[in-house]
Amino acid sequence: MLTVIRNAFVRLAAHQGFRRYFFNTSWMFGEHVLRIIAALFVGIFVARYLGPQQFGVYSYALAFVALFGAVAGLGLNSIVVRDLLNYPEKRRVYLGTAFWLKLAGALLTMVLLAGALQFTGNDDTTNLYIYIIAAGLIFQSFDVVDFYFQSQVLSKYVSIAKLIQLSLSSALKLYFIFTQADLIWFVLVSLIDQISLALALVFAFWRQKIGSFLCCFDLSTAKSMLRNSWPLILSGVAVMVYMRIDQIMIKEMLGDREVGVYSAAVRLSEAWNFVPGIITASVFSAIVNAKKISHALYSQRLQRLFTLLTWLAIGVALPMTFLADSMVSMLFGSAYQEAGSILAIHIWGAVFAFLGIASGVFFTVENYTKKSLYRTGFGAASKVLLNLALIPHYGVNGAAVATVLSQLIANCLYDIFDGTTRELFIIKLRALFPIHYVWRQG
Repeated sequence: MLTVIRNAFVRLAAHQGFRRYFFNTSWMFGEHVLRIIAALFVGIFVARYLGPQQFGVYSYALAFVALFGAVAGLGLNSIVVRDLLNYPEKRRVYLGTAFWLKLAGALLTMVLLAGALQFTGNDDTTNLYIYIIAAGLIFQSFDVVDFYFQSQVLSKYVSIAKLIQLSLSSALKLYFIFTQADLIWFVLVSLIDQISLALALVFAFWRQKIGSFLCCFDLSTAKSMLRNSWPLILSGVAVMVYMRIDQIMIKEMLGDREVGVYSAAVRLSEAWNFVPGIITASVFSAIVNAKKISHALYSQRLQRLFTLLTWLAIGVALPMTFLADSMVSMLFGSAYQEAGSILAIHIWGAVFAFLGIASGVFFTVENYTKKSLYRTGFGAASKVLLNLALIPHYGVNGAAVATVLSQLIANCLYDIFDGTTRELFIIKLRALFPIHYVWRQG
């Protein structure tokens, strides 16, 4: 038996396609692991230094900008990668068109954000922080370089660029802690992050020596992209609503300190969300190719993806439930002790969030962008209503419960009511109960 297993691994390791995807995933995984380490150490030092009150203001500003970030991105990410895979000879047109669309989207976002701030009770200082962070959206237009490297399964270059940005960001934050700097300097780091990443991505693309895309804009291609992506724009906004609206509602209903405590728990809970993003990005092209070969192979690869992500999430959530209090106390200190109970609840939303990320592959491949919008919109609406019902009675713990329930509603239960996604719901059930599925297959 051991010989058979060993021979199977040897054959797999010798397979050129496997090696290519494995090394691509390894680069992304390594970069994100380092990012998580930086978040757990540098981010925690920042939270401890600022304290719950100022950390709450900082987290609120980041969350407010994040709500509008989906508009700036125009939902182009997966669509451009898909088009680059299907029509690689048109890469400069796709990249150039996507770049100018994203730049226009960023400028539009700044206008929308300025209008939205008129309806808040923020002071001038908090609004200044929001404007500084939002300026970084302009430089996110250069993310189109990342799309190119994803389509070529060459994430090594993007990972290196992001590591440069991470190193600079971490060094600056530690320096500002050491020099006892004011909060605004930490806010400025968010803008510097986007500028440094854009420069690193441009340099990585220039090293490929395949020509500039900045002069390549095609109106018909732009119309086609927007026609396919507008549901993803609204879907992205909906995702940000049920990812970040709790922090904004907590500020309005409870105060800055409670936002800081809640944000500390959320940072630990969402620290693992990079895992499904890496895995789905790495296998996306393989699933697209499987769709071209046969529906059976396509379904098989989807099932494996869903099962893997589901049990990765459960494997994280289960121990975190019991270790939450001691982990928060050790990392953030006694000032954040209330975050322990929040973390123990919030972490279970990861199970359904992982399923939602995997579902994104299905919706993109099938071009069900409108269905993705309806699902996430329903989840966002449920998140707002649940927060309104639970936060006044249960405080920050109520917001954590609302997060888990809204993730369940959006990423699982909603699929039951749509005939075209019931197959997806069955796949999710098989992912949650793989023993029964394997027994039946046998």
